[in-house]
Amino acid sequence: MPVFQDHEIVELRNGDSLVRIAPQFGARLLSWHSNGESIIHWPEEADWSKIAGLRGGNPILFPFIARHRVDGVIGRWRDDAGVVRDVPMHGFARDLPFSAEQLDGGTGLRMTLVDTPATRAGYPFGFRFEVVYRLIDASTLEVEFVTANTGDSRMPYYAGHHFYFTLPHVQRSVSTLEVPATHYRHQSADGKMSDAAIGDVEYRFDDPDIVDRFHCLGAVTERPVRIVMPELQRTIEIDLQRPGSAPWYAVTSWTENEQSDFYCVEPWLGLPDAIHHRLGLRWLEPGEVEIASLRVRVIPHAAR
Repeated sequence: MPVFQDHEIVELRNGDSLVRIAPQFGARLLSWHSNGESIIHWPEEADWSKIAGLRGGNPILFPFIARHRVDGVIGRWRDDAGVVRDVPMHGFARDLPFSAEQLDGGTGLRMTLVDTPATRAGYPFGFRFEVVYRLIDASTLEVEFVTANTGDSRMPYYAGHHFYFTLPHVQRSVSTLEVPATHYRHQSADGKMSDAAIGDVEYRFDDPDIVDRFHCLGAVTERPVRIVMPELQRTIEIDLQRPGSAPWYAVTSWTENEQSDFYCVEPWLGLPDAIHHRLGLRWLEPGEVEIASLRVRVIPHAAR
């Protein structure tokens, strides 16, 4: 296996495109380079002993997204019978090793996580959760979540991505996010979800108001999410209307601070704390399998 930053990883290659993935570290996509350019950011020096908190790649969020809380305590959830259990912020998948199987002659990878006694302590359900990456061509990356209920009771979940797209902070004022949003929400410091407000279809990345904003997608639309970066001479399109996919509920925009050379654009199946307020909460019956898929495409501006 290739070694990257002193750890064995898996590499996917298609033409001039290279994707690095660490299955044993939460199925983490680390970086993506297309035609030698960084598309997905990864720090040059990374402390892998604290990889869940590293700012880069694509952390996988399962079974829940972001913050859920009971009586003000983050990382707790209450089931319909009133039982309170612990599941960490963003879920536990990003902290666990996945098994891995390469596909399509080295252009694809399937990674699988199944329930264990440790996961069932906080999330008492039998499941199989797969993350599948495929480099369709040198500029197109397809990602699938395949979630199966292998237990004997109805299973709640809402999974998501946390893509760290490369964007130098000095270019934020001339770069834009285009979303097919009908409304947006945010989560307050006490965990409550805001009322829906009418959203725009285009935002500049230097707008502080879009940090931690949930752009709710509403009705089905053919219009993709776009990250337009004129000074990098590329647009990134995120197609969330893949045939047979479960509906993506929202796209979240977030960055760490004004000096960060990345901006996160995160497709989510539900909103934070959906286990309690039900906005985007999904249920799988015993034996049911659901796929949530998307495609990320890099478009040079000369080709638009």
